[in-house]
Amino acid sequence: MPKMLIAAVFWSLTGMLVANAQKCGRVPVLENRIVGGTESREGAWPWVVDVTTQTPTSRHVCGGSLIAINWVVSAAHCFVNPDVNEYLIYAGRHQQHGYNYHESAHSVKRIVIPYGYVEPHSGNDLALVELSTPVTWSERVQPVCLPDSGTLFPGGLECYVAGWGNIREDVPLGGLGTLQEVQVPIISQSSCQEMYRMHPTEPVDILHDMICAGFREGGKDSCQGDSGGPLVCQMVNGTWVQAGVVSFGLGCAHPNQPGVYTRVTSFSSFIRSTVPGIQLYGRAHQSWCGRVAVVVSCLSSLLIQLQR
Repeated sequence: MPKMLIAAVFWSLTGMLVANAQKCGRVPVLENRIVGGTESREGAWPWVVDVTTQTPTSRHVCGGSLIAINWVVSAAHCFVNPDVNEYLIYAGRHQQHGYNYHESAHSVKRIVIPYGYVEPHSGNDLALVELSTPVTWSERVQPVCLPDSGTLFPGGLECYVAGWGNIREDVPLGGLGTLQEVQVPIISQSSCQEMYRMHPTEPVDILHDMICAGFREGGKDSCQGDSGGPLVCQMVNGTWVQAGVVSFGLGCAHPNQPGVYTRVTSFSSFIRSTVPGIQLYGRAHQSWCGRVAVVVSCLSSLLIQLQR
């Protein structure tokens, strides 16, 4: 094999490794719609993005999370205006009204919503947003892992929601607008449905593509303005995986009315078919390790050829 061809293949394979080297769901070690939560540390949730509209003036509308260098996952109901020029997405943002050294602004190239979406209560409340320009990965800007369809999030599992939404019902986030976080446990689908059946005047069906999190007694919850943001859970190996997307609720933090989230595992196929090269946590995550092994094996073979 000609040496120039060997070198070309070598660098091509090396590029494959580099392109996929960015690990998802990892929060760096740092020194320094949310009701009942607290201000997050800067960089604590490096995948959270701020979705804003630009007319008549720039304003926060929703949250979202980075899943690839130029893709964000959010809620379908956040994008009622089909004009992509209406939106600007900020990565690396911590304070809405303060200086964010790691912040970058990105216009939207396209918005992909599952077929059949009508409104949040009917399900399919998920949006995949392609950015016009890629983000730059850093300690404060990183992707979250998305789960494959077989990943389980059992009732009682403690997870976190982060966002810039209201801190109480009809009370917006004030001051510098620092990103808020709150810890909430997953609620089983049956328990969540039971709670919402206690309110027959506003019947809510908890569909198969929904997942609930919060407290029976209320007090801590996502709220208006947190829509589209991530509900993330830490796996046993320390990886943060997104279980849900903030979708809807009846008010905020009321008893027997936990937050309802879009269940990300219900959209594994949709995500995989839309986002090129996306690797999902679970079976696909394991197969990625296999692909790395194949590439390393190929590189080793090439090195042997070069030595010969």
